[in-house]
Amino acid sequence: MNNYISMVPLSSGGDGSLTALLTSISPKVSDILNKALNDEDISEQEGLVLFDTQGLELDALIATADELRMKTVGNCGTFVITRNINFTNVCNMGCKFCGFAKRKTEAGAELLSMDEIANRAQEAWDRGATEVCIQGGLHPDLKGDHYRNILKAIKTQVPEMHIHAFSPFEIWYGARKSRMSTADFIQDLIDHGLGSMPGTAAEILDVEIRKQLTKDKLSTEQWVDIITTAHKLGLPTTATIMYGHVDSPKHWVEHIGKIRSIQQQTGGFTEFVPLGFVHYESPLYLSNPNVRPGPTPDENIKMHAISRVMLNGWIDNIQASWVKLGPDYATAMLRAGANDIGGTLMNESITRASGGKNGQEIMPADMVMMIEKAGLSAVRRNTLYKSVETFERSSPLEIVKNTCPQTISVVEIAVTEDAALPRVSGGLL
Repeated sequence: MNNYISMVPLSSGGDGSLTALLTSISPKVSDILNKALNDEDISEQEGLVLFDTQGLELDALIATADELRMKTVGNCGTFVITRNINFTNVCNMGCKFCGFAKRKTEAGAELLSMDEIANRAQEAWDRGATEVCIQGGLHPDLKGDHYRNILKAIKTQVPEMHIHAFSPFEIWYGARKSRMSTADFIQDLIDHGLGSMPGTAAEILDVEIRKQLTKDKLSTEQWVDIITTAHKLGLPTTATIMYGHVDSPKHWVEHIGKIRSIQQQTGGFTEFVPLGFVHYESPLYLSNPNVRPGPTPDENIKMHAISRVMLNGWIDNIQASWVKLGPDYATAMLRAGANDIGGTLMNESITRASGGKNGQEIMPADMVMMIEKAGLSAVRRNTLYKSVETFERSSPLEIVKNTCPQTISVVEIAVTEDAALPRVSGGLL
């Protein structure tokens, strides 16, 4: 996949490469890309056209996404030192794509104690982590206060640790177990130290696709309601898409469009994270010959690039997941619209349970090398995209001018009841 890095123009300003591409492709695609470069929203139908690009048109799409990335966040790539704590792998929901979940009587089923969770957070802090990401299965024996108690245990032992925790599905489950409204449950978690929420459990926000993935999981409407409720309470979240299974580009652009619509109303998303389907040990793939074995290389490139184009001006940060893509491929995404390669992780287990081949931890020095390999300057960030540490380029070859800001884009939730947020033109502070 390294050839994708050389395929992308490393600097579209000055040498005219992007201009040349835009004048050598079909007017239809050129008009869409120029519209994005002029900071106009492109429609879902226009996004669908971009998913059909090949050859020079694909080159132009990638170069446009790279240009928009540079205009929005500068020539820097970011990462965070984090630890994943999957506190239980027991879940009875039966999501067909998931290779992680076990019944509580199965061999290998686990439910971590509060002491173990807190100790893992302490170990992460001692290794330089600024965040723990906590998610788990919906264990049938959990009480409603289990999620609150996790927060209390961590904050008691590591009070300065940012806790990025609990998917919308877990919020739904915890609220139901607690016999609380979603808003009251989220507010209680905020009061006990929850700093942000992962926008996982989204998969594809399409009714028919979700029915094929799981029979019991959150509906599209429930996911949107929980996310928007969190935003209204001042709790930032991420947004994700899981693609490459029983879906198609039509579903992808509709999903991105829905994420953009939410952001226009709440401003609460910190980042958008495309997550390619990992098929190897997934029950969905193993039991259904019609399920695809994940996205193709071109689809991965297009997903990151089109996410940047469609979300331009609304969500500044597009993350390439090295766990899903592999380090080399994630590096290539940094020149195809992405500006972040996620976290060092420590103990990632959900992707590995579905047969993921890319390990569970990359060291910070490796993250810096990946970013510099893409010709960008490396910045270690915190969860909310504030700069924690910048790195001098170790390579003697200065591929691009370092315009990386000391403080990079930071989400500020501004909830409005009656009107959408004004469009932003970059988001750098």
